Amino acid sequence: MKKPVSMLLALLMLTVAASFGQKITYSDPDREDARTLNFEIMGRMNGKVLVYKNYRDFHFISVYDADMKQVDRIKLEFLTGRILNTEFVQYPDFVYMIYQFQKKNTMYCMAAKLDANGKKVGEPIQLDTTEVSYASSNKIYSIINSDDKQKIMVFKINTRNDKAHALTTVLFDKDLTLIKKTRLNISMPQRNDFLTEFTLDNDGDLACVRASGTASNDNINKVSLVVKPARADNYSVTDLKFSGIFLDDIRIKADNINKHYVITSFFSKQRRGNIEGLYYSLWDKLNNKELMNATTVFSDEFREDAKAEGGLKAAFNDYFLKNVILRRDGGFIVVAESAYTSSRGNTLNRWDYLYGSPFWSPVDYYTWNSPTGYYPWYRSSLYNNSNVLTRYFADNVAVISFEPTGKMEWSNVIRKSQYDDNTDNFIGYGLLNMGDQLHFIFNIQEKRSLILSDQSIAPSGQIDRNPTFKNLDKGYDFMPRHAKQVGSRVAIVPCQYRGFTCFAKIEF
Repeated sequence: MKKPVSMLLALLMLTVAASFGQKITYSDPDREDARTLNFEIMGRMNGKVLVYKNYRDFHFISVYDADMKQVDRIKLEFLTGRILNTEFVQYPDFVYMIYQFQKKNTMYCMAAKLDANGKKVGEPIQLDTTEVSYASSNKIYSIINSDDKQKIMVFKINTRNDKAHALTTVLFDKDLTLIKKTRLNISMPQRNDFLTEFTLDNDGDLACVRASGTASNDNINKVSLVVKPARADNYSVTDLKFSGIFLDDIRIKADNINKHYVITSFFSKQRRGNIEGLYYSLWDKLNNKELMNATTVFSDEFREDAKAEGGLKAAFNDYFLKNVILRRDGGFIVVAESAYTSSRGNTLNRWDYLYGSPFWSPVDYYTWNSPTGYYPWYRSSLYNNSNVLTRYFADNVAVISFEPTGKMEWSNVIRKSQYDDNTDNFIGYGLLNMGDQLHFIFNIQEKRSLILSDQSIAPSGQIDRNPTFKNLDKGYDFMPRHAKQVGSRVAIVPCQYRGFTCFAKIEF
């Protein structure tokens, strides 16, 4: 007997619907891990997921198989003493671990090569050293790499001379063969000048921003683009044009396809004023000239959509630029999130953080290359005091698309409202770029439980509110903003189970 056509269609629709579901695989909580564990997801190689773990002076790599079962736990014996900073640059079959430590009066920046099983290959390589006269508790070096990972740069900045900051850059190729080491004195004409926002393009050229703050460092009133060619011992400085506005929260991105640098920032029309819109500058690297300079004022309709509470004029005052995503045609997408804190009942806005506005970045507090993203409270250690109750907030996410000409194409808002006390691990979002869509994963509160949610945005700006993850196990609280995409449709998301950190592999 033939099945009715309607039944066949229903079965087909169920099959198609099932094919779009997500598969979640959890690792078991490792009881040997401390509850206050530091970790970083290194990536996936040869089907295995590697996670770096650290507690005090103990350093391990946990290796998980395709089913997220821990198959090895490797103690990193070569790490001794107090490690001040670790960063990872991953390739298809190995990963570099770049770390810093101080021994007597010398700060060392080292690199160790680890294979797909987390095992050390050869001996660590010394990248650079610095003589210091004090016991440092902060890193000295910053590490950036080009998008194609064929170039890696280690650099440091000495700010003791107010008139000229000493920038030392050490450029390596993929094999950590030295290409060029340069020491430059970057002139600082104004009293409140500082260097911020560094990017390394695929040619090995370094670009950064020299910004000038107002007297109280609460706004930027002058911006210069600094470019140092890969093999040169000199640099160029060009002032970017803008007048009648003040900038805040600058970002710079290298467009390797079109050989451009994209500089963006929120702006206001007066000091400590309300955020009016977005400033945009496009720099042509090959011809060494500015191709475009424009501002976009946000409409009242967009402000109404973006604001959580309060008036329209202040709608973007708590927003910070989180992601700048370049398109092949030269256009770009900007993602910003509303983020702020309160301490003992007093809400802190963007002007209340240490050093004034959160854009102010002393050399020891660079956070622009942090895997956790841009959050204002990372600019200060003010909230590490356990005697102070701090509530962290992360609300709506604004997504704005711009044409290559700098004209805004569309805008949309992913609505959420999150807060937590004395920890920010469970708020914020994780961003997964799947080519045809950008997926935002974040927690929503339901009956005293955190439920992982997924919303995606298409190239047209249309938001799809995907069904809540169906196979979430009870007791697992996700930390989506620490998630790392390890495949075209695969992400590793840390989570917490009964106070212990574990990891979930989500396959979309």
